[in-house]
Amino acid sequence: MLDQRDWYTIGLDHIWLPYAQMKTAPAPLPVVRTEGTRIHLADGREIVDGIASWWTACHGYNHPHIREAVQRQLETMPHVMFGGLVHEQPLTLARRLSELLPGDLDRVFFTDSGSVSVEVAMKMAIQYWLNLGEKQRDTFVCFRGGYHGDTLGTMAVSDFETGIHQKFGGILHRHHCAALPESPETDAALVALIGQHADRIAGIIVEPLVQGAGGMRFHCPKVLWRLREIADSYGVLLIFDEIFTGFGRTGTMFACEAAGIVPDIVTLSKALTGGTLPLAATIARRRIFESFWSDDPMAALMHGPTYMANALACAAANASLDLFEDGERLRQVAQIEQWLAAGLAPCRDLPGVVDVRTRGAIGVVELQRIDDLNALRSAFVEKGAFIRPLGNAIYLAPALTIGEEDVAFLARTIGEVVRARA
Repeated sequence: MLDQRDWYTIGLDHIWLPYAQMKTAPAPLPVVRTEGTRIHLADGREIVDGIASWWTACHGYNHPHIREAVQRQLETMPHVMFGGLVHEQPLTLARRLSELLPGDLDRVFFTDSGSVSVEVAMKMAIQYWLNLGEKQRDTFVCFRGGYHGDTLGTMAVSDFETGIHQKFGGILHRHHCAALPESPETDAALVALIGQHADRIAGIIVEPLVQGAGGMRFHCPKVLWRLREIADSYGVLLIFDEIFTGFGRTGTMFACEAAGIVPDIVTLSKALTGGTLPLAATIARRRIFESFWSDDPMAALMHGPTYMANALACAAANASLDLFEDGERLRQVAQIEQWLAAGLAPCRDLPGVVDVRTRGAIGVVELQRIDDLNALRSAFVEKGAFIRPLGNAIYLAPALTIGEEDVAFLARTIGEVVRARA
């Protein structure tokens, strides 16, 4: 077995890292172990994770209940194809998700990544209309500042004019990118847009309450209620991308609960398995599913990822749901929100800070600009914190099990680094 120097030095010459200019990016940190909210590095350092591995490790790393569930499943059946075969873990998980989600969101299609779950949602929406005989509905309404993934279809419903996918703008399918209806003016503009193109629109897609990767931008539940009203008025579908907001992150189990509405399709991933294994789900309301129920084979949803409904991943997800059952996680989220608000409040007075905001287990310090993201990220690591700003937003989205001392440390570290760069 290679030692750390060998596997790191030799292997790094063969890896292509995400969201990184490989020529200029700082060398990635070699990790040898994770536990709770801690990342242990090969050089002996221990850093506090402020973003829960892109918001996935909602129960912290290596939670024993999830680990044991995966180990048990590994002994009996790691995986079997989901075409013509089914097994206990995904069927149990589908039932539990249906019971947790509002209304008649009760048909679950499993995939293995968030981007693909959104692709499936878009495909479902378009084919819903195709199966009803409306072949012209092939576009979506999405929103400025939104982000739904890195595949070609999901890039097209993200804000590629200001986001990370600007280079692809000329080749992507053109959808309608609007401002969220947060004011009378933007509301009127959205209504006019949809009214003009209603017969071509398959659906509206939105990240409910928080636009995550686009800069941790918040909006109020009334916006979601209004989108439901507009969608119903013009007969288009409403899709909620809850990949970031699902599983307690914003304060309720799912963000749609805050608005008291039922979207037509929901996508889930990230924290679905508690940060253990890749898994995603696209959940549709009954009428969506019923449009595919036919004697015509071509009316079926022709999609099927090879590792769809992987037994290990579904076992992890079922174990993760167990940990939400008694309501303690959501009570922890409410406590974290208070800690974040108190800890980040002093940042309001720092030079270059334009906003400080919190919602659930999310805390944001927005700056006027960040000239060198790599330098800022490195400064956090030097102080013992793993924090990766997005755009001009320094944010925290830690494990829902994080303690008060760690939250205070992360918030204090943000303040120190921002003050030092002023």
